[in-house]
Amino acid sequence: MNEAHFARLDTADFPVFEPGTVWLVGAGPGGPGLLTMLAFYALGQADVIVHDALVSPDILALAPPHVERIHAGKRGGKPSPKQTDITLRLIELAQAGKRVLRLKGGDPFMFGRGGEEAEGLVRAGIAFRIVPGISSGLGGLAYAGLPITHRDTNHAVLFLTGHDETGTVPSAVNWPAVAGAAPVLVMFMAVKHLPLIAANLLAAGRGPDEALTLVSRAATPQQHVVETTLGAADTLADVPTPAIVVLGPVARYRNSLDWYVTEARKHVFG
Repeated sequence: MNEAHFARLDTADFPVFEPGTVWLVGAGPGGPGLLTMLAFYALGQADVIVHDALVSPDILALAPPHVERIHAGKRGGKPSPKQTDITLRLIELAQAGKRVLRLKGGDPFMFGRGGEEAEGLVRAGIAFRIVPGISSGLGGLAYAGLPITHRDTNHAVLFLTGHDETGTVPSAVNWPAVAGAAPVLVMFMAVKHLPLIAANLLAAGRGPDEALTLVSRAATPQQHVVETTLGAADTLADVPTPAIVVLGPVARYRNSLDWYVTEARKHVFG
């Protein structure tokens, strides 16, 4: 390890994590190696970390032992704190003078409800900072050998959530518009309702033979990839969540670009 290189973090011009403020930080899709340097810095400056269920324990372990850790995980189909309660907790901690690190898997503004939490902080007069993270729908798919854009297959990609705040498929989705928007669709939180989503896409004109790829627990040692077609989506057995669902021709590159082999997975830092 080049200690001189890592020592530069001590002298880097990072922003001051002021008492009474909240940082909404993306933890990325996997282990500590996919953290940004600003996220790593924030872990060492916070008084309290309010974290999601998807944040790796190896990332939480990077914070000093005295830092309070509060679990605020929201997982589909399981008991979870209400979003309003989470936001209220952030406000209360900040009003108590704490440096509050709100740590979210992936990116806080990519289907992470970070925007809602930030709005709540604004209404309460709490200063905040957004620290972007690597989304599982971007960097996470790279661990499955899936480039979401490739000049030979697509010049556009569409991101879609598979359920709304009630846990059902979003009723406001215009399926014909979604189906025709881009050759590649990347769907978050879509496994539970995948048969219905697939039926909507088929009815809107997508082909039954189109490649459908599910990446479960992307960028972790437990990563598992399922390859099928849109027409066979309703025959899938249980796929461990969280999982990203990718529809489109970029699946053809997996065989040659699937670099995340067993040996690579042994390294916790990604």
